[in-house]
Amino acid sequence: MNVAVVMGGYSDESVISLRSGQLILNNLDRSKYTPFEVHILLIEWYCLIDGVKYPINKADFSFAKDGKVVKFDVISNTIHGTPGEDGHMQAYWELLEIPYTGCGFYQSSLTFNKRDTLSVLSKFEIPKAQSIYLSKGDAIDGKQVVEQLGMPFFVKPNQSGSSLGVSMVSNLEDFQKALDFAFAEDNDILIESYLNGREVSVGVIKYKGETKVMGITEILSQNNFFDYEAKYLGKSEEVTPANLSEEIKNRVEETSKKVYEALGMTGFSRTDFIIRNDIPHFIEINTNPGLSPQSIFPQQAAHLKMAMSDLLDNEINLALQRKPIWKK
Repeated sequence: MNVAVVMGGYSDESVISLRSGQLILNNLDRSKYTPFEVHILLIEWYCLIDGVKYPINKADFSFAKDGKVVKFDVISNTIHGTPGEDGHMQAYWELLEIPYTGCGFYQSSLTFNKRDTLSVLSKFEIPKAQSIYLSKGDAIDGKQVVEQLGMPFFVKPNQSGSSLGVSMVSNLEDFQKALDFAFAEDNDILIESYLNGREVSVGVIKYKGETKVMGITEILSQNNFFDYEAKYLGKSEEVTPANLSEEIKNRVEETSKKVYEALGMTGFSRTDFIIRNDIPHFIEINTNPGLSPQSIFPQQAAHLKMAMSDLLDNEINLALQRKPIWKK
């Protein structure tokens, strides 16, 4: 079975995606699958074989080599950010009727939009921070933000990953700088109240027909929060499994499953929470969690002694079972 391991993307997360793609290439069961390294970049789409680039035909997502057209039976999607985590590639593959791993195009688009995700989850009574939604050009008074949310508070791009464009504001003199930083990533932003508590990240998957929690990892950041440096440049300690009481552990697991199912997820995911007053508060969900050596999801798989090849096999089986929406 020909598997396109798709990596890259159009955002600053492309470097992390390339690392994740290599883990998948290294762990796919070669007795079942023939993997191909496919790069989706702003300047070009290509399949890389022995250092040679073979352009991807966007009409049917194939490529030609030695006069023969190579097509893919299934796609293993590991693009972080746009266009592989926000629904664009998923909708494209769906139209071409090529199975792909991860959640569907609607769920990808929904969960990449922080505001819309929070709106949906509010109907399921998932605890979360207070927030203000702002678009570029809107007037905003810092003093009113403090009155509503308190100090410090966070400023985040509405659609971005890997904590890109995120700032903690502890002094109103830094507010405009934080706004500019976030608006550089997206035209819409969220301003959220600060939750003082323990930060945990929870891997959740659909495994053999059931929603399964992979593990709970506590994040101990050397910075003010779990920013890009802490995630990828060694500025944090990650403890797997998190040292939680059985009661809080069960509460985190139940809330994680509830979020996963409420949003209609399938495949790999990683959900971040702040545990405040023993209650997990939702921060965000990642539907294409990082699989680089520094990433949390592989740590949790290793702790469970679950082979990555088995997890990838499960992902591909889920992809093959899903049909285009008009064929359901």
